[in-house]
Order: sequence, then C-alpha cells, then structure tokens
Amino acid sequence: MFGVLDTVDQRTNLVGENRLELLLFSLNSRQIFAINVFKVREVIKVPPLTKMPGSHHNISGVASIRGASVPVIDLRAAIGFPPSRLENQEQNLIITEYNRTVQGFLVGQVRNIINTAWTEVQPPPKTVGRSNYLTAITRLKEGDSQQIVEIIDVEKVLAEIIDYDVSISDGVLDEELAAQMVGRNVLIVDDSSTARSQVKGTLSQLGLNIIECRDGLEAFRQLQAWCDSGKDVAKELLMMITDAEMPEMDGYKLTHEVRNDPRMKDLFITLNTSLSGSFNEAMVKKVGCDRFISKFQPDLLVEVAQDRLREVLKK
Repeated sequence: MFGVLDTVDQRTNLVGENRLELLLFSLNSRQIFAINVFKVREVIKVPPLTKMPGSHHNISGVASIRGASVPVIDLRAAIGFPPSRLENQEQNLIITEYNRTVQGFLVGQVRNIINTAWTEVQPPPKTVGRSNYLTAITRLKEGDSQQIVEIIDVEKVLAEIIDYDVSISDGVLDEELAAQMVGRNVLIVDDSSTARSQVKGTLSQLGLNIIECRDGLEAFRQLQAWCDSGKDVAKELLMMITDAEMPEMDGYKLTHEVRNDPRMKDLFITLNTSLSGSFNEAMVKKVGCDRFISKFQPDLLVEVAQDRLREVLKK
C-alpha cells in the first residue's frame, strides 16, 4: 500500500541486534498504537467484508485476499474502545501472521514505521492493571514533544477470540518419564501474560514447577543472581523457554548473553515465538538456542520437555 514493507531483508537484520521496527497506526483516536513490522504481511485498504453468522462479536467479517479467506478483527473493539462515532473516518487493514494463522486487523490511519531498540521499549506501568491489552510502551519524539506509543498484546487479543486449548493429546505423554518430571524447574520468559499462561497451563500438567519472567533483562538478572549465589542454573533448570520479542532485552540477545557467561552457557534454551519460518531457524543457530517452537503448540512443548529430560537422565 505505502511501500513501507518493502525492506524485508533490512528488517530481519535488526532482529538479533536487540532492535526492532514498529508499524504505527491509530484507532481513530489521539493515541498511537504499534505492532512489530515483522508480523505484518501487508497493509491494504479495507476490501468488502462478508459477515459470518455466529462469529465472535469482534470479528467484522471475512475478506477474500488473493484467493484466501482472512478473518478481519475490529482492533478498536477488541481492546475495549467504544465504537467510533465519526463518519467517513480512514480505515485500513493490517494483514498479519501470528502463531501460524493469518488475520487482518481493522485500524484507522496507518502512519509510518519507526526503528528503535528494545532498550527503549518498556513494560506498561503496573498501575494500568492486568486487563490491559499492551505488552509494552515506547516514546515517539515529534518536534519538541514526546508521545507515548502503545504496543498491542496481539496474543491476548487473539486468545479472546480463538480458544487455545492447553490439553495434551493422547499418546504424547511418556508415562515412564512422568515421575521424573515432577518438581523440575522451567523458566518461562515472555512479555505477554497470555502467552505465559498458555505455556504454564501446558507444562504444569507434567508436574513441572514454572518460574516466570516478563522480559529478557529480568530473566538474565535472575539467572545472574542464581549464579552469584553458587547455583548451577543448567542443573537447577530443566530448560528456559523464551519469547523472541520482549522489552529491554529480546530473546535472541538473552540467549547470546547466556551463552557468553561461562556459569550458565550450558543452559538448555527453547525459543517459543509467534514468528515463524526459516528466518527463526537461522536465528536459532546464530545465537545458540537448542530448540525452536512456533506458538502455540501444547503437544510440541510437551515433547520438547520430555526430550530434554531424556537427555538429562542419560548424563
């Protein structure tokens, strides 16, 4: 639409350098919102939508895009804004791919892309409560003033529309490993409370003890503190499961820092992200992750945990 998504190679080079690019847009309000450009396939004018009887109330309809049926989510309604009262407002459709699914988000004006560092991205203030739809905030300088940019927790939006089942399929659990799994520690690192809950809900069924961190920097400081107290984190933790995109320190940078600290370099690390494709597989090798899982796959999470335990028991 705007040519803003033409530099894919340049954008992917930012990931792994603790940097990201954000697509900024409005929801026909003064506030500026954003999502990671790497999740965006394209930005288009809103095509004709077909209403689907019985669909979720935040689904505006289905669009036919290049022969594929794409559900369109009214993002303004999905994050709790009242309906817009102004007629003839600009509307655009951001086509995204999350967790191996494609969907469109109905938004207002699409502004531009900004390049920033994860160190400039902060968690939302705790005083906004647990029900907010943000994973982080950053600031945009416009002239002599600064404006807050609110980064949408898309995984929470989707989880309220799509029923993510954390149940484990028959035949996945290895009964011979069950007793050995109970009480072992797993560190989950993710800025989305929804994503953390999904992983915790799956792995808790195995009797694993789940420790949570909201971003890479918090996790790295926790790991350092354990090492400073004399703990061998590679033995204390069955594994660490980390998201890729997080405020202050992303999952790639976190993995890089862990691998470069002799005290924790042997920690088993699984990258668990809504990004997908060969790019992530390349990044796993580059920074030294042990496994990569595209969200959200309960059975695969269980298989990775069991495979890791088997490795531990062989030593």
